Amino acid sequence: MTNFLMILEVIVSILLIVVVVAQNSKSSGMGGAVSGAADSSFGGKARGVDGFLSRCTIILGIIFAVLSLVLGAMINQF
Repeated sequence: MTNFLMILEVIVSILLIVVVVAQNSKSSGMGGAVSGAADSSFGGKARGVDGFLSRCTIILGIIFAVLSLVLGAMINQF
């Protein structure tokens, strides 16, 4: 069971990396934040592919955290 969960966590972590890298940048970095150009990027709902990737990031992050906690508890029992 532990091996299965470890393999599942590796798969989820790889998917999480791919989803995060596939997202478009929402701001122009610190330079845009200082000049005020990033103000328009906050607020509002993302639509289309950006919204889907954002939701996937949240879901995969939660799955990764839960798997990490479960694996940690299982390994400490033995």
